[in-house]
Formats: sequence, C-alpha cells, structure tokens
Amino acid sequence: MAKKKKRYRNKGTPFNPETDTGIRRPVTARVAVGDVNDKFSDYPSNGLTPRRLARIFREADEGNVRAQMELFEEMEEKDTHLFSQMQTRKLAVTGLDWEVQPFSQDERDKEVADFVDEQLKGIENFDEVLIDMLDAIGKGISIMELAWAVEDGKNVIEDIEYVHPKKLVWDSTTDELKICTGEYPSGVELPENKFVVHKYKAKSGHASRAGIMRVVSWMYLFKNYDIKDWVSFCEVFGMPLRLGKYDASASDNDKKQLMEAIISLGTDAAGIVPSSTMIEFIESQKTTSVEIYEKLARYCDEQISKAILGQTLTSDSGGGSYAQSKTHDEVRHDLTVADAKALAVTIRRDIIRPLVEFNFGTDVDIPFFGFDCHEVEDQKEVVEIYKTLACDMGLEIPKSHIYKKFNIPKPEDGEEVLEPPRTGMSAQPPPMEEAEELKLKQQEGQTEQGQVDAIVSAANKQAEGIFREMVKPIFKMIDKAADMDELQKVLKDEKKLRELYQEMESPELEDLIQQGIYLSHLIGRSMD
Repeated sequence: MAKKKKRYRNKGTPFNPETDTGIRRPVTARVAVGDVNDKFSDYPSNGLTPRRLARIFREADEGNVRAQMELFEEMEEKDTHLFSQMQTRKLAVTGLDWEVQPFSQDERDKEVADFVDEQLKGIENFDEVLIDMLDAIGKGISIMELAWAVEDGKNVIEDIEYVHPKKLVWDSTTDELKICTGEYPSGVELPENKFVVHKYKAKSGHASRAGIMRVVSWMYLFKNYDIKDWVSFCEVFGMPLRLGKYDASASDNDKKQLMEAIISLGTDAAGIVPSSTMIEFIESQKTTSVEIYEKLARYCDEQISKAILGQTLTSDSGGGSYAQSKTHDEVRHDLTVADAKALAVTIRRDIIRPLVEFNFGTDVDIPFFGFDCHEVEDQKEVVEIYKTLACDMGLEIPKSHIYKKFNIPKPEDGEEVLEPPRTGMSAQPPPMEEAEELKLKQQEGQTEQGQVDAIVSAANKQAEGIFREMVKPIFKMIDKAADMDELQKVLKDEKKLRELYQEMESPELEDLIQQGIYLSHLIGRSMD
C-alpha cells in the first residue's frame, strides 16, 4: 500500500483580513468553516404564512439572506417532490465524466494540465463538492472554502468544505458580497483564492433572488396549506363516527364503560359494553372533497417540476405520447448542459486558476475543465454513419477522433491489438487496387506479354491468403485423424470428400481469376 504523502496545513492560526490577503500565498487559516452554530436554524417554515414569506424575501432584498437560505433548506427537507426534482437536476450533472484539458499541445501546458488533473482526482470527496456547488441551482449562490496545504513543496488543495449560504451578507451601500464569521459578525470580505463562489441565474436580477427556490416558494406555501387541510379532513371524515347509545335506565357506570369502549375502539378496535347499550358506526358521505385537495397538491407539484426541470412528463406520472416525452427529456438535457458549462467555468476560475498560479506563476495559461455532455447514442447506428462517410463518400476521418468518439484507448507502442477476423471461406480478400491495375496497363516500354505476366504475379500474391483459407478444412481433417489408416478411410469415403470439396469452394478465387482474365483480355484487344 502506497504511503500517503504528508501535507502541512496551518489549522490553528486565526484568520486576519488585514494580513491574509491571499495575493502572494494561499490563506491557510480557516475563515468560515468549523462554526458549531452552522447546524442550528431558526426554522422559518414553522407557521409560514404569505405575509411572513414576503417579509423574509424583503429582508433578503436588503442584503440579509439568513432567513431565506434557512427556509430554502427546510423546503427541500419537508417536500419530497421538491427534493426529488432537485436531486434529479443535480445528479444529471454529477453523473457525467469530466476531464482537464491542456490549454494547448505545448509540453509545458500538458504538464500543468496533468498536475491539475492529479490534484482534483486526489480530492476524495470531489463528487460531493460538485453536489454542494450545484446547491446554487436552488439558492442562487453556493460558497465553499478551500483548505490549502503544502505537499512536496507544492501548494495543494487538501479539502473543499461547504459553507452554508446563510452566512452571506451583501453590503447595503456597496452591494459587495461578504461572509459573517464568529470574529466578524458584521461580515468580512472574501479573501482572494480562498473561496469557490458558484452562482446560478434562473432569472435576471440580483444573486439573492436568482435561485429556483425563490420561484417555487409560493407553490410550496400553497401546497403546505393544502396538505394541512387535507390531513385535517382525513382526521374528521376519514374514520367513521362512533356513536354510542344507552337506555334511559342505564347507570352512570354503564355510561362510563360505554365512553371508554368508544375511545378504545379508535386504537384497539375492540371493547365490551353492557347488553343495555350499543355502538353504531356512521360512515362519512363527503368523499368528493378529497379530489379538490389532491388536484391542488398535484397542480403545485407540476408547477415545481416545470420550474426545476422545465417539463413534467419525465417527472410526474400522467398522460402523454412518446414523442412528447422525448421532447421534454431533450429540454431537461439542455438544462444539464447549461448547468455543466456554468459549473466548469466556476471550477476553472476558482479552483484550477489558484492551483496554477500558486505553483507555476501568473504567466501560465490556465487549463480547461469540461464535462462530457453527449447523450447516449446507438453505437451501431453511429458506426454505420462513420462507415458510410469513410468508405462510401471518402471522407478523411482522423483516428484520434474515432478513439475519442467511442471512448477507446489508443494502443501503446508494441501493445497487442485486435485484428479483423477472417471467417472461413466468407473472408473477403482485398480487391485488386485500381491504381495497381492502371500501373500494369500503363507501364511504358513493357510488352503485352510482360503485362500479362505481371497480372499473373499480382494475382498469385493476392491468392496466397485465399489458398490458406481453402486448405484449412484439409488440415482440420488431418488433425482429427488418429493415424494414416483412419485418414485413408476418410479419403475413400466419397460423401465426405464431396463435403470437403464444398467447404473448399472459394467465390473469392473465382472473382480474382475473372479479374485477371478480364485485364488480360483488354491487353489482348489493345494489340488489335
């Protein structure tokens, strides 16, 4: 097992905004992460009303987004449909393959790209980092802190830690983004090359208002009211009314036992009463009201799906043709491509660029980062298209493109490779090249007999492979024979000889002979 390289990280030094600027060296002190109070919330969704929701949004517009970010977090926790749609949107990106590409084919740029690729793959929770960055889809902005360390003389990223966006604040006068910490509760400027700030603009406007959660929050509120009333309805009308009756002569003890029996029927579904009393179950007839609650809840879910995925047919059960579903799925793919491109820009700007500048200098070109957003294709159909372009239309296609298109590794020097198989007599020999035919016919100073001899020589050379295929059945028969006596018996069997002869038939040899005869005939006619 390889020994893990030792990394040196300054964990104890507190952050000082006046000295830890991050311009000449990375800031190793913690700035925003590690606060134990981050896990606590004021739970603004409890007793949420339209008036309270509007007040939360006004506070966010003034620069204080704490209540809004806590509300958005609770919305994902409480609404299963909203959670599933957000997960679908995020996992559509994190499930893609990614790669670091050099800025150019220069050896220096390749070296830088290899270093960056190694560093990113060395971050154990990089997939989780992508999930946290995509949190900006819902909240409009996501922020993460880089934990810098030193390894073998290189400044490397040891970890990328999520910072809850409720700690963000916008300056009321300059509109500058700041982050609240224990030492600086009013907010401190973000040190350079210390934070990854990913923004998502679902609509134009300020970053605090650009997230999808702000759009769907009203649907969440209406659905919350609807579900609450639906549950109350089920409590009242979902169970039959248990009505107890007693005779006028019943004693107080009989009445008490009857009431206890009615109450126990709600949980135990069993009880005993005196013979002088009875219990009736009265079923509710108000069943049509249930459809109203369900329709409203379904409507809210559909609007949430439209806001997050741009459609409903791939997210909700319901009617719709296959063509409509495919069109809607393409809409969702467009969102995935947009999310991947935006995420790649942030990673290149806030993660790759500091890595390069701290280790190679500011005059080095920054490598590119990208996701493979191509949809899954029918490989057989793609192969046929390439075959038509190359063989029928003569389009020149680089081998490197084919390797990349089908995700096939390029063979190294001396590495064993697969060869196209020859399936017995059906193996097609390469036809006589047209250029070779013209060369035979157009050689100056060569006699007609010399040209015919050259045709025979070329045909013999091409026939070698055909003859090898033709005699394979004979060698196979010899291998099966135990001795010469058994082989002689096989050769005397006319039926087996006929079968052997049929196996040795070669249409390819006939075509080759016909080509030779045809060319010889043309040469002969040219003498007339």
